[in-house]
Amino acid sequence: MKKISNVFYITIGLIVLAVGYGVLASDSFETVTTNIKSFVSSSFGWYYMMLLSVLLVLSIFFIVSPFGKIRLGKDEDRPQFSTVTWIAMLFSAGMGIGLVFYGAAEPLSHYAVSPATAAPNTDAAFKESLRQSFFHWGLHVWAMYGVVALSLAFFQFRKNEPGLISATLKPIFGKKMEGPWGILVDVLAVFATAFGVATSLGFGAVQINAGLNYLFGVTIGIEVQFIIIAIVTVLFIMSAWTGLSKGIKYLSNTNLVLALVLLAFVVILGPTLLIFNMFTDSIGGYLANLVQMSFRTAPLNAENREWLDSWTIFYWAWWISWAPFVSMFIARVSKGRTIREFMVGVLLAPTLLSAFWFSAFGTTAINIQREGLADLAKESTELVIFEMFHNMPWSFVISLIAVLLIASFFITSADSATFVLGMQSTYGSLTPPNNIKIIWGVIQSAIALILLSVNGLTALQNTIIIAALPFSFIMLLMIISLIKALNKEMKSIQRKKNSR
Repeated sequence: MKKISNVFYITIGLIVLAVGYGVLASDSFETVTTNIKSFVSSSFGWYYMMLLSVLLVLSIFFIVSPFGKIRLGKDEDRPQFSTVTWIAMLFSAGMGIGLVFYGAAEPLSHYAVSPATAAPNTDAAFKESLRQSFFHWGLHVWAMYGVVALSLAFFQFRKNEPGLISATLKPIFGKKMEGPWGILVDVLAVFATAFGVATSLGFGAVQINAGLNYLFGVTIGIEVQFIIIAIVTVLFIMSAWTGLSKGIKYLSNTNLVLALVLLAFVVILGPTLLIFNMFTDSIGGYLANLVQMSFRTAPLNAENREWLDSWTIFYWAWWISWAPFVSMFIARVSKGRTIREFMVGVLLAPTLLSAFWFSAFGTTAINIQREGLADLAKESTELVIFEMFHNMPWSFVISLIAVLLIASFFITSADSATFVLGMQSTYGSLTPPNNIKIIWGVIQSAIALILLSVNGLTALQNTIIIAALPFSFIMLLMIISLIKALNKEMKSIQRKKNSR
């Protein structure tokens, strides 16, 4: 059995304290975390906008620079997974439940409830709704995941360092990263991962419950959500037990197939021509407005600034909080690829797939709203997609596929997270022991169950966003460390060429 690190015990202690606070003083917990989150959003919004824009520029630089030829591993290493399976894994770990949860609801909200700048229920709001959704789920997010994952993969597979966030900072801090400071960095990463995934488990359970209610009349309530999480926990622990090359690989491929089937149904049965026209027009609008959107802080317009805090800056902080988990998983499945191949795949494939997803689901929902077939805007987020299906042919079949996809994403995210948490708890082991993965699986589910029972998911979400701020500084250090190491590697490669 691999040795368990102190990171495991320290993080468990912090989780117990945070969950205990959430249970014993849930109102206070939510009030305190909401106030801190609001302060972070208003005071550091400009910083988040700058940071993710810099990461996008940096990711493009890695693609076009000589660094792009460096392989993530030894020169003779080749990818463990096929390109299709690899993209399926990126898609499943990076977005997962979120795309089903927000695919129709977010564009609809930007159109009918609270547009960024346009008047509600107008053509301008329609166009803006898709553009903003592309922005929130597109290039910036994947550039951030890609650069952090690149740093982890380079040090792990090229330099033979353990698969830990702290190990990527050795070019700057040296041996200090093997002591208390390194433990602090890794604890922050594990804490963010455990709570980030627990939050998604909670939201996933709520949406599966909504789907079962629509399909079979199952009651919406905490008891049903408990049962859903319990069943999913057993399933993802079974998958985690089989390992990366079986469980997660097969689940990711299943996710991709189910997602494409659901997407095809929506495109064919929805307003097909309008979907393709809106996708084409919105991609152009997204790219044309990318620079302006990337740096928009609305300093002189309080209403627009409030929208940015609620949406864009919230998303940037949310994605940063997910970076330790998603980036570590992406790094783990990317051994053997060149930096150029890696960054092109991570940046473009999920971005294009997400953009078309939002075009299909968002356009269909908004079209139903515009034609007066249903008032989807009044529905809760988890119900929007099912009410949308209700107004389409084959609604039962499509809804059933959606519930299966949510469950599959649910299992994959939790499965991937137990793998990453296991790595982080065993000194970066590439094959964490099953008992550690099971413990983390149970802990994640327990957090979700406990906080669902006291309506604590909002406070938990606030906590993760607050944790994103210190981790963003670690990300900056990782970038400096990576560039320093890559420059040294290029000089080493050049010396070898010259000596031949």
